[in-house]
Amino acid sequence: MLVVSLFLSLLQSSPAPRLVSVDQLAARISDPRLVILQVGDNASRPVYDAGHIPGSQFLNPFAELAAPRSDAPGALYLELPPVARLDSVLEAKGISNDSWIVLVVASEYFSPTARAALTLAYAGLEANVSVLDGGLEAWKAAGKPVTTEAPVVRPGNVTIKAEPTVVVGADYLKANLENRRVAIIDSRTANFFEGAETRQGRNGRIPGAANIPFTSVIADGGTFKDLATLRSMFQAAGAEPGDRVITYCHIGQQASLVWFAARLLGYDAALYDGSFQEWARRTELPVVGAGR
Repeated sequence: MLVVSLFLSLLQSSPAPRLVSVDQLAARISDPRLVILQVGDNASRPVYDAGHIPGSQFLNPFAELAAPRSDAPGALYLELPPVARLDSVLEAKGISNDSWIVLVVASEYFSPTARAALTLAYAGLEANVSVLDGGLEAWKAAGKPVTTEAPVVRPGNVTIKAEPTVVVGADYLKANLENRRVAIIDSRTANFFEGAETRQGRNGRIPGAANIPFTSVIADGGTFKDLATLRSMFQAAGAEPGDRVITYCHIGQQASLVWFAARLLGYDAALYDGSFQEWARRTELPVVGAGR
Protein backbone atom coordinates (compact mmCIF):
# COMPACT_ATOMS: atom_id res chain seq x y z
CA MET A 1 0.00 0.00 0.00
CA LEU A 2 2.89 2.35 0.73
CA VAL A 3 4.19 1.97 -2.84
CA VAL A 4 0.76 2.70 -4.29
CA SER A 5 0.32 5.72 -1.99
CA LEU A 6 3.68 7.13 -3.05
CA PHE A 7 2.73 6.57 -6.70
CA LEU A 8 -0.54 8.44 -6.24
CA SER A 9 1.10 11.40 -4.52
CA LEU A 10 3.85 11.67 -7.12
CA LEU A 11 1.34 11.50 -9.96
CA GLN A 12 -0.48 14.53 -8.60
CA SER A 13 2.61 16.74 -8.92
CA SER A 14 4.79 15.12 -11.59
CA PRO A 15 4.51 13.99 -15.21
CA ALA A 16 2.69 10.70 -15.62
CA PRO A 17 4.97 7.65 -15.73
CA ARG A 18 5.55 6.53 -19.30
CA LEU A 19 4.73 2.96 -18.26
CA VAL A 20 2.13 2.12 -15.64
CA SER A 21 1.48 -1.27 -14.07
CA VAL A 22 -1.87 -3.01 -13.74
CA ASP A 23 -1.89 -2.38 -9.98
CA GLN A 24 -1.08 1.30 -10.40
CA LEU A 25 -3.93 1.76 -12.86
CA ALA A 26 -6.35 -0.24 -10.72
CA ALA A 27 -5.54 1.99 -7.73
CA ARG A 28 -6.76 5.05 -9.64
CA ILE A 29 -9.50 3.53 -11.74
CA SER A 30 -12.11 5.91 -10.23
CA ASP A 31 -10.06 9.08 -10.68
CA PRO A 32 -12.27 11.58 -12.54
CA ARG A 33 -9.24 12.86 -14.45
CA LEU A 34 -8.45 9.39 -15.83
CA VAL A 35 -9.05 8.74 -19.54
CA ILE A 36 -8.37 5.16 -20.65
CA LEU A 37 -8.06 4.48 -24.37
CA GLN A 38 -7.82 0.96 -25.77
CA VAL A 39 -6.03 1.19 -29.10
CA GLY A 40 -7.07 -0.75 -32.17
CA ASP A 41 -8.62 -0.60 -35.61
CA ASN A 42 -11.69 -1.99 -37.34
CA ALA A 43 -10.26 -5.51 -37.26
CA SER A 44 -9.64 -5.44 -33.51
CA ARG A 45 -12.78 -3.59 -32.45
CA PRO A 46 -14.48 -6.90 -31.51
CA VAL A 47 -11.79 -7.40 -28.85
CA TYR A 48 -12.90 -4.19 -27.17
CA ASP A 49 -16.57 -5.05 -27.54
CA ALA A 50 -16.03 -8.47 -25.95
CA GLY A 51 -14.63 -7.01 -22.73
CA HIS A 52 -12.49 -4.00 -21.85
CA ILE A 53 -11.21 -2.19 -18.77
CA PRO A 54 -14.12 -0.40 -17.07
CA GLY A 55 -14.31 3.19 -18.25
CA SER A 56 -12.06 2.65 -21.25
CA GLN A 57 -12.93 3.96 -24.69
CA PHE A 58 -11.92 2.58 -28.07
CA LEU A 59 -9.38 4.61 -30.05
CA ASN A 60 -8.53 3.99 -33.69
CA PRO A 61 -5.41 6.12 -34.22
CA PHE A 62 -5.46 5.60 -37.98
CA ALA A 63 -8.94 7.08 -38.32
CA GLU A 64 -8.94 9.49 -35.38
CA LEU A 65 -5.33 10.63 -34.84
CA ALA A 66 -4.02 10.83 -38.40
CA ALA A 67 -4.41 13.21 -41.29
CA PRO A 68 -7.12 12.11 -43.72
CA ARG A 69 -5.71 9.75 -46.33
CA SER A 70 -5.04 11.45 -49.64
CA ASP A 71 -4.96 9.76 -53.02
CA ALA A 72 -2.96 12.62 -54.53
CA PRO A 73 0.29 11.60 -56.26
CA GLY A 74 3.15 11.55 -53.77
CA ALA A 75 0.88 11.64 -50.72
CA LEU A 76 2.24 9.85 -47.68
CA TYR A 77 0.30 7.05 -46.02
CA LEU A 78 0.33 8.02 -42.33
CA GLU A 79 0.89 11.61 -41.25
CA LEU A 80 0.08 13.73 -38.21
CA PRO A 81 -3.27 15.53 -38.39
CA PRO A 82 -3.84 19.29 -38.22
CA VAL A 83 -4.00 20.72 -34.71
CA ALA A 84 -7.68 21.62 -35.14
CA ARG A 85 -8.54 17.98 -35.84
CA LEU A 86 -6.57 16.84 -32.81
CA ASP A 87 -8.39 19.35 -30.64
CA SER A 88 -11.84 18.12 -31.59
CA VAL A 89 -10.97 14.40 -31.37
CA LEU A 90 -9.29 14.69 -27.98
CA GLU A 91 -12.07 16.75 -26.46
CA ALA A 92 -14.63 14.23 -27.73
CA LYS A 93 -12.67 11.57 -25.82
CA GLY A 94 -13.05 13.61 -22.63
CA ILE A 95 -9.45 14.80 -22.59
CA SER A 96 -8.50 18.05 -20.89
CA ASN A 97 -5.09 19.51 -20.12
CA ASP A 98 -5.12 17.99 -16.63
CA SER A 99 -6.21 14.50 -17.74
CA TRP A 100 -4.20 11.38 -17.05
CA ILE A 101 -4.35 9.43 -20.32
CA VAL A 102 -3.62 5.70 -20.19
CA LEU A 103 -3.18 3.90 -23.50
CA VAL A 104 -3.98 0.20 -23.52
CA VAL A 105 -2.45 -2.28 -25.95
CA ALA A 106 -4.72 -5.16 -26.99
CA SER A 107 -4.10 -8.04 -29.40
CA GLU A 108 -0.42 -7.05 -29.70
CA TYR A 109 -1.18 -3.67 -31.28
CA PHE A 110 2.06 -2.32 -29.85
CA SER A 111 3.12 0.04 -32.63
CA PRO A 112 -0.33 1.64 -33.12
CA THR A 113 -0.41 2.30 -29.38
CA ALA A 114 3.01 3.91 -29.53
CA ARG A 115 1.87 5.94 -32.54
CA ALA A 116 -1.01 7.24 -30.43
CA ALA A 117 1.47 8.14 -27.67
CA LEU A 118 3.64 10.01 -30.17
CA THR A 119 0.65 11.92 -31.55
CA LEU A 120 -0.39 12.94 -28.05
CA ALA A 121 3.19 14.08 -27.42
CA TYR A 122 2.99 16.15 -30.61
CA ALA A 123 -0.18 17.68 -29.16
CA GLY A 124 1.80 18.81 -26.12
CA LEU A 125 0.37 16.14 -23.82
CA GLU A 126 3.37 13.85 -23.42
CA ALA A 127 3.52 14.54 -19.67
CA ASN A 128 -0.09 13.33 -19.36
CA VAL A 129 0.34 9.99 -21.11
CA SER A 130 1.09 6.52 -19.77
CA VAL A 131 1.05 3.15 -21.49
CA LEU A 132 -0.32 0.18 -19.55
CA ASP A 133 2.59 -2.27 -19.53
CA GLY A 134 1.32 -5.60 -20.80
CA GLY A 135 -1.95 -4.06 -21.94
CA LEU A 136 -5.37 -5.63 -21.74
CA GLU A 137 -3.93 -9.12 -21.52
CA ALA A 138 -1.95 -8.25 -18.38
CA TRP A 139 -5.06 -6.66 -16.86
CA LYS A 140 -7.07 -9.83 -17.46
CA ALA A 141 -4.24 -12.11 -16.29
CA ALA A 142 -4.19 -10.21 -12.98
CA GLY A 143 -7.87 -11.01 -12.49
CA LYS A 144 -9.01 -7.41 -12.86
CA PRO A 145 -12.59 -6.79 -14.02
CA VAL A 146 -13.68 -6.13 -17.58
CA THR A 147 -16.97 -4.90 -18.95
CA THR A 148 -18.81 -4.78 -22.26
CA GLU A 149 -20.40 -1.44 -21.42
CA ALA A 150 -19.12 1.63 -23.24
CA PRO A 151 -18.63 4.60 -20.92
CA VAL A 152 -20.61 7.82 -21.03
CA VAL A 153 -18.03 10.46 -21.92
CA ARG A 154 -18.19 14.09 -20.89
CA PRO A 155 -16.40 16.29 -23.43
CA GLY A 156 -13.05 17.63 -22.31
CA ASN A 157 -11.50 21.06 -22.70
CA VAL A 158 -7.99 20.91 -24.08
CA THR A 159 -5.65 23.56 -25.43
CA ILE A 160 -3.25 22.07 -27.94
CA LYS A 161 0.31 23.38 -27.78
CA ALA A 162 2.00 21.57 -30.63
CA GLU A 163 5.50 20.23 -30.00
CA PRO A 164 6.99 20.12 -33.51
CA THR A 165 10.33 18.75 -32.26
CA VAL A 166 8.65 15.36 -31.69
CA VAL A 167 9.05 14.79 -35.44
CA VAL A 168 11.68 15.71 -38.01
CA GLY A 169 11.65 15.95 -41.79
CA ALA A 170 13.85 14.56 -44.52
CA ASP A 171 15.89 17.76 -44.79
CA TYR A 172 16.81 17.61 -41.10
CA LEU A 173 17.90 14.01 -41.48
CA LYS A 174 19.92 14.76 -44.63
CA ALA A 175 21.71 17.60 -42.84
CA ASN A 176 22.63 15.33 -39.91
CA LEU A 177 23.76 12.16 -41.67
CA GLU A 178 27.35 12.82 -40.54
CA ASN A 179 26.47 14.18 -37.09
CA ARG A 180 27.94 11.76 -34.55
CA ARG A 181 25.56 13.00 -31.86
CA VAL A 182 22.51 12.04 -33.92
CA ALA A 183 21.77 8.32 -33.88
CA ILE A 184 19.55 7.21 -36.75
CA ILE A 185 17.60 4.05 -35.93
CA ASP A 186 15.90 2.00 -38.63
CA SER A 187 12.99 0.26 -36.91
CA ARG A 188 12.04 -2.07 -39.74
CA THR A 189 12.72 -5.79 -39.63
CA ALA A 190 16.14 -6.96 -40.81
CA ASN A 191 15.01 -8.03 -44.30
CA PHE A 192 14.11 -4.43 -45.13
CA PHE A 193 17.09 -2.90 -43.30
CA GLU A 194 19.51 -5.17 -45.17
CA GLY A 195 17.93 -4.35 -48.53
CA ALA A 196 16.56 -7.79 -49.35
CA GLU A 197 13.00 -6.47 -49.66
CA THR A 198 11.26 -3.17 -50.19
CA ARG A 199 7.85 -1.58 -49.95
CA GLN A 200 8.77 1.85 -51.27
CA GLY A 201 10.45 1.27 -54.62
CA ARG A 202 14.08 1.45 -53.47
CA ASN A 203 15.81 -1.21 -51.41
CA GLY A 204 18.20 -0.35 -48.59
CA ARG A 205 18.37 2.10 -45.74
CA ILE A 206 19.30 5.65 -44.85
CA PRO A 207 23.10 6.03 -44.63
CA GLY A 208 24.47 5.65 -41.11
CA ALA A 209 21.33 4.02 -39.75
CA ALA A 210 21.54 1.14 -37.29
CA ASN A 211 18.81 -1.46 -36.88
CA ILE A 212 16.57 -1.95 -33.85
CA PRO A 213 13.58 -3.91 -35.21
CA PHE A 214 10.39 -2.64 -33.61
CA THR A 215 9.46 -6.12 -32.43
CA SER A 216 12.69 -6.42 -30.42
CA VAL A 217 11.77 -3.91 -27.70
CA ILE A 218 8.87 -6.05 -26.45
CA ALA A 219 9.41 -9.08 -24.19
CA ASP A 220 7.69 -12.43 -24.75
CA GLY A 221 4.98 -11.65 -22.20
CA GLY A 222 3.88 -8.49 -24.00
CA THR A 223 5.60 -6.01 -21.68
CA PHE A 224 8.49 -3.74 -22.60
CA LYS A 225 11.90 -5.23 -22.04
CA ASP A 226 13.63 -4.01 -18.90
CA LEU A 227 15.51 -0.73 -19.07
CA ALA A 228 18.95 -2.32 -18.81
CA THR A 229 18.25 -4.53 -21.81
CA LEU A 230 16.79 -1.66 -23.82
CA ARG A 231 19.75 0.55 -22.92
CA SER A 232 22.22 -2.04 -24.16
CA MET A 233 20.27 -2.37 -27.42
CA PHE A 234 20.39 1.36 -28.10
CA GLN A 235 24.04 1.66 -27.17
CA ALA A 236 24.86 -1.27 -29.47
CA ALA A 237 23.09 0.72 -32.21
CA GLY A 238 25.40 3.68 -31.53
CA ALA A 239 23.07 5.80 -29.39
CA GLU A 240 25.17 7.10 -26.51
CA PRO A 241 23.77 9.00 -23.50
CA GLY A 242 23.07 12.59 -24.56
CA ASP A 243 22.69 11.74 -28.25
CA ARG A 244 19.60 12.66 -30.20
CA VAL A 245 17.80 9.57 -31.49
CA ILE A 246 15.84 9.69 -34.73
CA THR A 247 13.71 6.65 -35.58
CA TYR A 248 12.14 5.74 -38.90
CA CYS A 249 10.44 2.76 -40.53
CA HIS A 250 8.17 2.32 -43.54
CA ILE A 251 5.49 4.95 -42.84
CA GLY A 252 6.09 6.11 -39.26
CA GLN A 253 4.14 3.52 -37.28
CA GLN A 254 6.67 0.82 -36.32
CA ALA A 255 9.27 3.48 -35.55
CA SER A 256 6.87 5.03 -33.02
CA LEU A 257 7.42 1.98 -30.80
CA VAL A 258 11.20 2.40 -30.89
CA TRP A 259 10.74 6.14 -30.32
CA PHE A 260 8.73 5.32 -27.19
CA ALA A 261 11.46 2.96 -25.97
CA ALA A 262 14.05 5.70 -26.54
CA ARG A 263 11.94 8.13 -24.51
CA LEU A 264 11.70 5.51 -21.74
CA LEU A 265 15.50 5.63 -21.59
CA GLY A 266 15.57 9.42 -21.44
CA TYR A 267 16.87 10.10 -24.95
CA ASP A 268 15.97 13.27 -26.82
CA ALA A 269 14.11 11.22 -29.42
CA ALA A 270 12.12 12.19 -32.48
CA LEU A 271 10.40 10.35 -35.33
CA TYR A 272 11.10 10.91 -39.00
CA ASP A 273 7.42 10.91 -39.87
CA GLY A 274 7.79 10.56 -43.64
CA SER A 275 10.07 7.58 -43.00
CA PHE A 276 11.40 5.43 -45.84
CA GLN A 277 8.25 5.97 -47.88
CA GLU A 278 9.24 9.60 -48.38
CA TRP A 279 13.02 9.06 -48.39
CA ALA A 280 12.87 6.42 -51.14
CA ARG A 281 10.66 8.60 -53.35
CA ARG A 282 13.09 11.49 -53.20
CA THR A 283 15.69 10.06 -55.54
CA GLU A 284 18.21 12.79 -54.68
CA LEU A 285 18.46 11.33 -51.16
CA PRO A 286 21.06 8.60 -50.66
CA VAL A 287 20.28 4.95 -49.90
CA VAL A 288 22.80 2.27 -48.95
CA GLY A 289 22.71 -1.49 -48.53
CA ALA A 290 20.50 -2.28 -51.53
CA GLY A 291 20.39 -5.95 -52.42
CA ARG A 292 22.42 -7.16 -49.45
